[in-house]
Amino acid sequence: MILIKRSIPLGAISFFLFITILHFMGRIPWYEGGIGLWTWSPASPQTSQLVGDPYSFSHILHGVIFFWFLFLFRKKLPIDVRFLSAMVIEIAWEIWENTPFIINRYRTATISLDYYGDSILNSVGDLAFCMLGFWFASRVSWKWSIALILAIELVMLATIRDNLTLNILMLVYPLDAVRVWQGG
Repeated sequence: MILIKRSIPLGAISFFLFITILHFMGRIPWYEGGIGLWTWSPASPQTSQLVGDPYSFSHILHGVIFFWFLFLFRKKLPIDVRFLSAMVIEIAWEIWENTPFIINRYRTATISLDYYGDSILNSVGDLAFCMLGFWFASRVSWKWSIALILAIELVMLATIRDNLTLNILMLVYPLDAVRVWQGG
């Protein structure tokens, strides 16, 4: 009970700091064309600007993966602390993802030539999708989590020629053959 009382304010403080840091990094609050909920196109100028886009599914997978990684520490960390930990990990990624280093890496190593970073609204949406994935994984068996990971990865691969696995690969070790296929 004491941990829950501590984790809610820590979560709120983390969220406030997250938005503040993105603001001072120069991230725009929302898409210049207006606030929107979703775009299905991975190549749209609205991608990474609205609440969600096809890459939001990868953020759901972040939450699933974080849940199962942090599950290894379940004897020492109660679920609310693991949830807060996953939230902080995702916040750290969102901040790092919006640094010039990662933005330029996406633009040079992947097919995301028009990527200029996320709007604050999209980063908040990405965090929400991650937390949704964490919540889902906390409610189902590991088998359902694996099924969700496979389903999302395969559907993204078939529909937009990109997914979490390829995203990581292309950031860490870009392959021209993959870039050509993705642009195909």
